[in-house]
Amino acid sequence: MRTFLEQWVRRRNPDFLIHPSVPTSWLLGFAARTAGALLRGAALGLRGRHPHGAMLGHGVQFAYLSGIRFGAWLKAGDQVRFSGLSTDGLIMGRRVSIGAFSQVIVSTSLQEPGAFILIGNRVGIGEFAYLGGGGGLQIDDDCIIGQYFSCHPENHLHADPRVPIRLQGVVRRGIHIGAGCWIGSKVTVLDGVSIGAGCVVAAGAVVTRSVPAGSVVAGVPARVISTREAQPVAVLRETALAS
Repeated sequence: MRTFLEQWVRRRNPDFLIHPSVPTSWLLGFAARTAGALLRGAALGLRGRHPHGAMLGHGVQFAYLSGIRFGAWLKAGDQVRFSGLSTDGLIMGRRVSIGAFSQVIVSTSLQEPGAFILIGNRVGIGEFAYLGGGGGLQIDDDCIIGQYFSCHPENHLHADPRVPIRLQGVVRRGIHIGAGCWIGSKVTVLDGVSIGAGCVVAAGAVVTRSVPAGSVVAGVPARVISTREAQPVAVLRETALAS
């Protein structure tokens, strides 16, 4: 069974290996949970969508499904909610993983639909995340993101104290997170921010302004505290070919 499970899971995660200390009883439970998740994913076929091997936890919801596209092996934990209400869609690449109780909501208003959410290939996001797409949110390939992550590509105007803020409108500039970033738990990214490729964002940071590629970022508001050394081109090429 161990070999069979390893080979099967490698269809989604080519580097997957089961630790030798894992007992058979745990493997049986893992197999049962995985089978259940695949069956729930297969139910998307009843709504006219190809499941592409989607593995869904209990209570996963898709609203405005016609505005949602996803690649092979989407994995969503329990109670994840997706909404494709938008002008340009909610698009997820291959092998995307969204942690339990997260919300991936482009927008909630029929009056002013948001722009888009675009999540690249092999992106993993922890539990309790909130991803909005008002002004557009793009997360590039191979990012790993911790729990309670939140992105808000929209900001309320508030210059006139005589008018309720809710009536002053919003500004939407969008958020872009480059490839290969590691973002810690409880990080918040605000509208207009671009995080360059290969950045590390420390847990609890609030990113209010753009940072260049290869930066290590921490604090509230976040600031660059160091810079990662660039990898040799040959290493980057080998990594890309292996994926």
